[in-house]
Amino acid sequence: MDDAVSVSYYGHGVDELALEDELITRLVSSLDSDNIEVRKQAAMEIRLLAKNKMENRIRIATAGAIKPLISIISSNDQQLQEFGVTAILNLSLCDGNREEIISSGAIKPLVCALKIGTSIARENAACALLRLSQVEEAKIAIGRSGAIPPLVNLLECGSIRGKKDACTALFSLCSANENKSIAVQSGIMKPLVELMADLGSSMVDKSAFVVNLLSALPEARAALVDEGGIPVLVEIVEVGTHRQKEIVTEILLRLCQDSVNHRSMVAREGAVPPLVALSQHGTRRAKLKAEALIEILRQTRSSKSAARYIYNS
Repeated sequence: MDDAVSVSYYGHGVDELALEDELITRLVSSLDSDNIEVRKQAAMEIRLLAKNKMENRIRIATAGAIKPLISIISSNDQQLQEFGVTAILNLSLCDGNREEIISSGAIKPLVCALKIGTSIARENAACALLRLSQVEEAKIAIGRSGAIPPLVNLLECGSIRGKKDACTALFSLCSANENKSIAVQSGIMKPLVELMADLGSSMVDKSAFVVNLLSALPEARAALVDEGGIPVLVEIVEVGTHRQKEIVTEILLRLCQDSVNHRSMVAREGAVPPLVALSQHGTRRAKLKAEALIEILRQTRSSKSAARYIYNS
């Protein structure tokens, strides 16, 4: 082999890989600098290196970046904190890094950034917690670290991107029953109902999926009704997309199965005609849910008619 020919390894020259490894090592060392500007520069460059390349995420973690980056997330300097959060988010996109990020103590600093960071730090902390929640054992730990109330706040008050990030993170976390209760106690139903009511937005599906997940709890169903959810759900059955109609019919069915009062409220909102239409033209699953709900509503109406007949006899 000619010495002038570069030896290739995964599409990179050996010299190029060695230079990149040297750069990563230097940047990781700079994360511990006493000079805050040096730390900012290092965190920013690590963030960028980890943004798109999976191999870089692995190499940066292997070089020992995770613990000093977590330390940076706890900084009082908001820009430094933001760079640290974003770097940890980018590293968490690699499945193999998540357990190390969790075991290195990232959850509490990320929750802190979610509460008091810049808007970008808050959004990226929500994304990072979503990624970490994909480790099943971490869901409860994240919930117990206080992540759910600030996620609900971001869902209610954040930017469009922030709302989407918070909604997706809450959906993941609330697959654990303990977190469902925390979410309901944190007032999650109010922003979810408001988001479902905005039929022109991109949040209807996401928020409806979270409501459906939470509606397994009696207290969640009560909160949904208290926040005016029934008229919103019925409107979606009338004018929503096929997928939206299917998911909200499932929610309405759950609301009505164990509550005569909820059945009366759903019927008064005029749910039966759009449900009949859905039972004829919806997806197979939507048809089954619509038919079951129609039967429950009709039984309630028949019982009321019989009761009035007996009373008037």
